[in-house]
Amino acid sequence: MNTDELISLLAAGDTAVDRLALRRRFTIALVAGGLGAVLLMATLYGVRADIAVVGRTPLFWAKVALPGSLALLGLWLASRLARPGMRGGAVWLALAVPLLLVWLGGALALANAPPDARLGLVLGHTWHTCALNITLLSVPTFAGVFWALRGLAPTHLRQAGAAGGLLAGATATVAYCLHCPEMDMPFWGVWYLLGMLVPTVTGAALGPRLLRW
Repeated sequence: MNTDELISLLAAGDTAVDRLALRRRFTIALVAGGLGAVLLMATLYGVRADIAVVGRTPLFWAKVALPGSLALLGLWLASRLARPGMRGGAVWLALAVPLLLVWLGGALALANAPPDARLGLVLGHTWHTCALNITLLSVPTFAGVFWALRGLAPTHLRQAGAAGGLLAGATATVAYCLHCPEMDMPFWGVWYLLGMLVPTVTGAALGPRLLRW
């Protein structure tokens, strides 16, 4: 094969880049994964009976805001890291904002509570199952997000895997809020975050294997 034939062969395989591929794949992953998490939550645990009442309280939306903000940051990170050569950079530092807010609110709640009530604010009634439940609910979105990332071009695979795991864990926690009876900020600052940490660490561990080109 001479040079002209090689150039013709390479040119024949040239196709336009689909600029909407990233948005399309993440939309499919999040819609399917989010619906899967909600259906799994409703089937396994059930929606809390008083959701219509607590849904009108600012405290409930403060609870949802924690995983909701982390989900948005996880999506930003995963979308950024899905492009070749891109790093998370300062976006990782932005994760500290919702964490510091919930820890500050939790510290204030503990400081204002009687000493003998403080442990109860942290443990609640469901500490022994909360993180496990969130981890289980993250599975549909985890699978969807990793499918989205595999069809794109991440090069920093461990970071991309961690961002995908965070997005899955945060999405699962939003769904779990529809069931969870805990309304104390110290509880969220420990057990919700632990539940989101598990898929994040899992994603970081599996990223180099599952996302390799």
